[in-house]
Amino acid sequence: MRNIMISALLGVSLTACAAPLAQNRVAQIPAGQISAGQQPAADAAQPASLAQLVAAVDIPYQTFTLENGLTTIVHTDRKAPIVGVTVYYRVGAKHEPRGRTGFAHLFEHLMFGGSENVENFDIPLEGAGSTSTNGSTDADRTNYVETVPTGALDLALFMESDRMGHLLGAVTQDKLDKQRGVVQNEKRQGDNQPYGLAFYALQDGLFPVGHPYRHSTIGSMADLDAASIADVRAWFIDNYGPNNVVLALSGDIDADTARPMVQRWFGAIPRGPEVVQKPAAPVTLPQPVSREMTDQVPVTRIFRSWSGPALTDPDSVALDAGMSVLGGLASSRLDNILVREEQLAVSVSAFAWRQEQLSVLAATMDVKPGVDRGRAEARLDEIIADFIKTGPTADELRRAATQGVSTQIGALEQVGGFSGKGATLAEGLLYAGNPAQYKTDLQLLAALTPAQVQSAMSRWLTRPAYSLAIVPGERTEDGATMGGWGDEDTAAPPAPDAKAAPPALKTGPARAFPPVAPVADLDFPTVERAQLTNGITVALARRTAVPKVLVSLNFDAGIAADALDTPGTQSTMLALLEEGTTSRSAIEIAEEQERLGASVSASASLDTSSITLSALSANLAPSLDLMADVVRNPAFAEADVARVRDQRLAALSQVLASPRGLASRAMAPILFGPDTPYGQSSDGLGDRASLAATTSQSLRAAHGKWLRPSMASITVVGDVTMERLLPLLDGAFGQWRDNRMAAPVKARDAAIPAPRPRIVLIDRPNSPQSVIMAGRVLPMTGRDGDTEALELANEVLGDGFLSRLNMNLREDKGWSYGVRSMITAPVGPRSFAMTAPVQSDRTGDAIRLLIEELDAFPSGKPVDSQELNRVTDGNIRGLPNRFETNAQVLGAILANQRLGRPDNYYSTLASRYRSLDATALDNAARANLGSKDLTFVIVGDRSVVEPQLAGINLPVEIIMPVDSNTADD
Repeated sequence: MRNIMISALLGVSLTACAAPLAQNRVAQIPAGQISAGQQPAADAAQPASLAQLVAAVDIPYQTFTLENGLTTIVHTDRKAPIVGVTVYYRVGAKHEPRGRTGFAHLFEHLMFGGSENVENFDIPLEGAGSTSTNGSTDADRTNYVETVPTGALDLALFMESDRMGHLLGAVTQDKLDKQRGVVQNEKRQGDNQPYGLAFYALQDGLFPVGHPYRHSTIGSMADLDAASIADVRAWFIDNYGPNNVVLALSGDIDADTARPMVQRWFGAIPRGPEVVQKPAAPVTLPQPVSREMTDQVPVTRIFRSWSGPALTDPDSVALDAGMSVLGGLASSRLDNILVREEQLAVSVSAFAWRQEQLSVLAATMDVKPGVDRGRAEARLDEIIADFIKTGPTADELRRAATQGVSTQIGALEQVGGFSGKGATLAEGLLYAGNPAQYKTDLQLLAALTPAQVQSAMSRWLTRPAYSLAIVPGERTEDGATMGGWGDEDTAAPPAPDAKAAPPALKTGPARAFPPVAPVADLDFPTVERAQLTNGITVALARRTAVPKVLVSLNFDAGIAADALDTPGTQSTMLALLEEGTTSRSAIEIAEEQERLGASVSASASLDTSSITLSALSANLAPSLDLMADVVRNPAFAEADVARVRDQRLAALSQVLASPRGLASRAMAPILFGPDTPYGQSSDGLGDRASLAATTSQSLRAAHGKWLRPSMASITVVGDVTMERLLPLLDGAFGQWRDNRMAAPVKARDAAIPAPRPRIVLIDRPNSPQSVIMAGRVLPMTGRDGDTEALELANEVLGDGFLSRLNMNLREDKGWSYGVRSMITAPVGPRSFAMTAPVQSDRTGDAIRLLIEELDAFPSGKPVDSQELNRVTDGNIRGLPNRFETNAQVLGAILANQRLGRPDNYYSTLASRYRSLDATALDNAARANLGSKDLTFVIVGDRSVVEPQLAGINLPVEIIMPVDSNTADD
């Protein structure tokens, strides 16, 4: 996977799979469309039925297959002039031989390094307006995705066909070595996280040596070191033929138009060998197995896991639903008993990671500090055993199914990307031989009975379990040696010299780039405005692509408000909103959301506190009633406050165990001063002392001070008219009376400490990577206009895959998995920030390189024509992609409101970009993006890092390790 600045194993491990039904692999099933006139109806008192919701989901498609075996699926969706291009190759980590683990993923990276006719895939695609230009690898497949303007579809198909049929002549030893370094830093980045070695241990414990699903997708360091050009050629020839490919085109395209385009670009590519499907059945352990690992973690994490059936097995959907009821829903059995009632855990989960040939079923528990581990584990086992014996209630099962289907209706908005409609159709064909497999699964889900779920759970979870405990202590195992085949102590098969020069290779004829058609100006949704009886303003952008509505209730508060209260107050108060009202308990709130297919969430950004409702249009009225009760009538019961306070103390410990969390917490107080609004810790958690002092009285006072009509606004995006919306909002919030207290004023213009450039080193022993952050305050606020030149200059420097910083440290040096710089946009003072996780032994070199790049822009390296085209024309062409979903439109409207921009800002953005030239970007960089006054924060192993800092012309301050269990931060 090529996303930068994300968890290193996202997309190549189980890390992202610990989620409820709506987020697991089955959650990708119903990504489709709802036809006009099919929207389920329900009155305010009666939610739409599950059958109504499921019956409405559909993804019409057509298929055709070329003579060389390439199968194409076409889905037409004309809501925007964009097309999602999704390419699935039937090869993944499970196909790797011994001694070559991690190779499928390494090869995925190489596929972006250029082909015989394309020097760099990202440059022309981004210049044409592509978004989500990416790839990922898992055990079963490798995929490549981009979403392009309709006029750039020929270009995208040319690119995909060139690397499918014309790749090997461009693969050099230098490219292989550089991408090897990138992937190894991706592995280090994942391993460096708390619990970062857990899934290696799970796969080792569940599967015997040689089982295709045993080794991790990221592989072992030794195997990555051994990969050679000979391996690259063999892997490509054996697996990347068109007969092993599913191409999905979804969006502003139809089959009659697509067929000649696909034939033109892919038709001449010859067939290759068929990928061989290895036997990979679920494994029943002969007896229960337990393993304990010590790691630099704040709390003990317990796993109970089993291997399960293939995703097409009749039990698969039932197991997924059952695991959701057990530990995926907000009202799950594990949450209600272990977290809320008995308070033995601070967090729990259960999930089914569904794969082509088997699944992994797991339940997890983070033991509450101070609780006896044995007692907590025994209770976990009792709850699982009882659930296996009795199964879910009909109401639990209906709630799980409704929540999952609701989430998928929201996913209908996306045509491309990793979870859009193209991916749904491609996976159905690849794994089940049927693009419409999502229909089969949805119908099974809707028809499930509690007895069927109980029977499936009993069949699979009464088998011996693999138990894993990650306990606090010194890390004693090395991630570099984990993730491989499992018998590395024995002799591996002979391998070619990884550095040996390859023999000459015959390449194909030269191919010319197709032209890219112009795009029309962005048609941003019209924003209607109104006002409730009590004066709360309402903004609505109506969008009818899916029958869902997003409602955002925003207050002028946020993390910055903690400067007038106690650190952590705002986020803690918001976290308590869903923990009980004067008429509903936390469990009742969770259950009601699930029955409605709704979601109410509360969060704090720097300037704003927000409560957001995602609701089915048919269930909007009762969903708004629930939201209003949560916002207006929180109970702040002492028992709930005590429980949430303990959970947030545990969350703080988790942050203090994370290298990125430590760096982020340090930066804001350094730049802005700890007593100013913007100097609060960016996670909003406060510190141990402030959390320990939190009471129901202090939270009730904060609620009255900040969450009140006079400080509120409502923004809505989705399938509703103002005529219907306004009375519903007025009924929910229009009669809410303000307490008429004097409005609190956040001192956004408070004096900021004079910059003191230096390196602050936070010692985190045994870290294979260092996290480098750097920043300084800029002489402007978020509401200062005409910042487009600066924002585009920052894209050239560090914001994006093709930026100078990322291309240098990642693609050229191979020292990092991804580097990013950003210009923050709060209401008050802006700041410039950089983040660069790098391998530990290159920390000093990376800082020197960062400083060199900053100082060279623009004095030695002004913006060149290719960079200017990428960030101006590329952004103009990509504007329709940026507003495909309701959430994207909501975010844009909220940003406009926060920063004082007009509603038509994004409609005029193209003309603003067109007015900018290289000189404008150079001037913005000269004024704001140099290294002067930067403060660096490094979280890494002091014994490795400190000697490297000699010679850097900055003073160094050392902060000793933070004991996340006992020390004050």
